[in-house]
Amino acid sequence: MDGAQTDLFDLSWGTRYDPAGTLFRLWAPSAKAIDLAIAEPERYMPEIFQPMTKTADGWWEIRTDAVAPGGGYGFRLDGEKVVPDPAARAQGGDVHWLSRLVDPNAYEWKAKDWTGRPWHECVFYEMHVGTFTPEGTFEAAIAKLDHLRDAGITAIELLPVAQFGGQRGWGYDGVLLYAAHQAYGGPEGLKHLVDAAHERGLMVFLDVVYNHFGPDGNYIPSYIPEFFHQEIHTPWGAAIAYDEKPVRDFMIENALYWLTEYRIDGLRLDAIDSIKDTTDTPFVKELAERVRVQLAGRHVHITTEDDRNITWHIDRAGDGTIPLVSGEWNDDFHHCAHVLGTMDQEGYYRDYDPHSAEQMATALATGFVFQGQRSEHRDRDVGSESAYLPPTAFVNFIQNHDQIGNRAFGDRLRSLASGRIYDCLQAILLLSPQIPLMFQGDEFGDCNSFCFFTDFDGELANAVSRGRKKEFKNFAAFEDEEAQAIFPDPNDDMTFEISRLDWSQLAQPIHKRRLQVTSHLLKTRREMLMPLLDGAQGNCGMALVEDRAFAVAWELQPGRFYHLFANLEDAPWEIEDGLLSPAIAEATRVYSNHKGATDDLRNGVLPGTSVVFLLSDTQLIEEPAHD
Repeated sequence: MDGAQTDLFDLSWGTRYDPAGTLFRLWAPSAKAIDLAIAEPERYMPEIFQPMTKTADGWWEIRTDAVAPGGGYGFRLDGEKVVPDPAARAQGGDVHWLSRLVDPNAYEWKAKDWTGRPWHECVFYEMHVGTFTPEGTFEAAIAKLDHLRDAGITAIELLPVAQFGGQRGWGYDGVLLYAAHQAYGGPEGLKHLVDAAHERGLMVFLDVVYNHFGPDGNYIPSYIPEFFHQEIHTPWGAAIAYDEKPVRDFMIENALYWLTEYRIDGLRLDAIDSIKDTTDTPFVKELAERVRVQLAGRHVHITTEDDRNITWHIDRAGDGTIPLVSGEWNDDFHHCAHVLGTMDQEGYYRDYDPHSAEQMATALATGFVFQGQRSEHRDRDVGSESAYLPPTAFVNFIQNHDQIGNRAFGDRLRSLASGRIYDCLQAILLLSPQIPLMFQGDEFGDCNSFCFFTDFDGELANAVSRGRKKEFKNFAAFEDEEAQAIFPDPNDDMTFEISRLDWSQLAQPIHKRRLQVTSHLLKTRREMLMPLLDGAQGNCGMALVEDRAFAVAWELQPGRFYHLFANLEDAPWEIEDGLLSPAIAEATRVYSNHKGATDDLRNGVLPGTSVVFLLSDTQLIEEPAHD
């Protein structure tokens, strides 16, 4: 078939579709008998049962032509309960229905020559499919891709789309990790979105969760107890048994499946600090190595989220190439930006100083803030030295789904900080040499809530609601009963509805202007900064700090120095004589958010709440911030 994908990854689990007879496989070493449960076409109640054969090492198999593409199937366990295929490519309905057989070669790709874009060109746009458009589908998102491309975005990053319980949710409670969520449009819709993005030069990343399964529809423990270690605990329950080869293959092949069968350009691995791997080879290391080998001819990238501030997985090779993970989400940078913009000191923000920009300057110049120091909030030493890494080893953001949605009322930074401070923070994010990430709506300054929402029933729904209220009971947002009374219930339909992105805001001048500013910043990044990032080395940054004003300089290429000067105070920063090189008079202006700020800086004064970026052939800062 012209344009059809032919480079499918050969999966251990699930189905291998063949018109002459599809192979169905399931690993369940403790099961006594398993039947393939088959539904008649257009029906999803099983009516036919064919016994499967147990082979070596606990695998059950059957090859049959009794299921056509689109047909429903599942597995009957010991002659009783019928469950969906844990590696199904699609569901006929929700997580409790039968699975739907998919012909993975059926989609005809248009952008079939796409091989991706280099890592240093990434500008991430985090997207929740269900709230990104009024329709909440993959297909509907396609209509907004031109808008994102024109704004300067180069990569859309989808919150998890693996099938989860209910119709709405963030996606981090997925239970069928190979099935694109049917409410969003299933595998056909996701492939169309990826293809349309590639036609526009946009990469597509996918957030994947390998630290737990969700609570609704996870049947695996009932018939594959070997899949979990009941004695090892995570925040979500029993740990996944990564020392069992079929389990490890299930997860690693899942990553390869999205990257090959869907031509996804990269993955974000959620909370790898909560993956309890008891083997000698870290799961993330093996996964990344397999990806690099399997997809050596494409630009494919992996990012991670990790609370420990570790660095071994984002190390660069001697020639500057990336052997494992391309970039680590840098929560430290976000926390610095948040407290400088809001003066917030609750929860984990207590570790960050709202009265000094020193921590932000440290993050920009050397990576993490915590590089082995003690964290008061976590009551332990946190982090590893990170200055040796290039700036592009870190993904920075001033907002993301967690940092907005895990606030009690889903407040965005744009509604918490002053417009002038937000203007500075956005410029710092988008024009610094780290890889920037924005959350949906940031490009036009959306101020509306993005809340935590679920679609559970019964006691599970009640437990989630109680848990959210307990989580915030010591926060200022819950300081009185009136505030508690209007706390958005995750299971309330309205909590989901108010979290939808309001595209009508783009008709308002203030949001049109913010989009103009964002587009200009990203155009400047593309033209002035990106060419310097390819091959940038570590140990290239240094900082100068005075209270809430600071400067950072990076030698991104030999003899090419990139400078940020920022003042987050209202009063001008009068820079001490001798700290600026006379060469500043000849430096090239990259960007400033205030007219005349660059000329003032050349005279030794940076106006209040202003940001200036310069490019020069020499170092413009004469002294570092610390002895």
